[in-house]
Amino acid sequence: MRESRGKHRVRDEELDELVTALLTASRVLVGVSANSLAGLDEAVTITQFRTLVVLGAHGPTRLNRLADRLGVNASTALRTVDKLVAAGFVERRENDQDRREVVIEPTLRGKRLVDQVTARRRAAIEGIVVAMPAEHRRQLVDALLSFAVAAEEPLAFADSATMLGW
Repeated sequence: MRESRGKHRVRDEELDELVTALLTASRVLVGVSANSLAGLDEAVTITQFRTLVVLGAHGPTRLNRLADRLGVNASTALRTVDKLVAAGFVERRENDQDRREVVIEPTLRGKRLVDQVTARRRAAIEGIVVAMPAEHRRQLVDALLSFAVAAEEPLAFADSATMLGW
């Protein structure tokens, strides 16, 4: 038996089964994410798409704040932003409140791309959920919420980032 966070004890076999199931589910979700970007007129990577989603959800953002939100260092964020600027998906401009600062935000083209990819992603996930037995759907919601709480991930609500599919 293993002790997890808190006071819950998990049998090794049960833990292995659960971890394997989550790894399999994560492969499915990564596949959905990759497929939602495939075949677009615009070529963007998953990392670039995630950057667009974060920018769209939070509005004009300084580079260091963007890097924090993405969980990467500033130089990595800068390289991604540079590619998105070159492709016309984001723009840099002076901060209206502090002209010494530069903020980054998606262009209309970047916003349209996020909308298009998100619609494809939502449709694919909906198709998977509809194919599940109805009695398992509520259990899945409960299990995923518990998983997020255990990971100390803030629960998503119907905010702009959630609606954008991230």
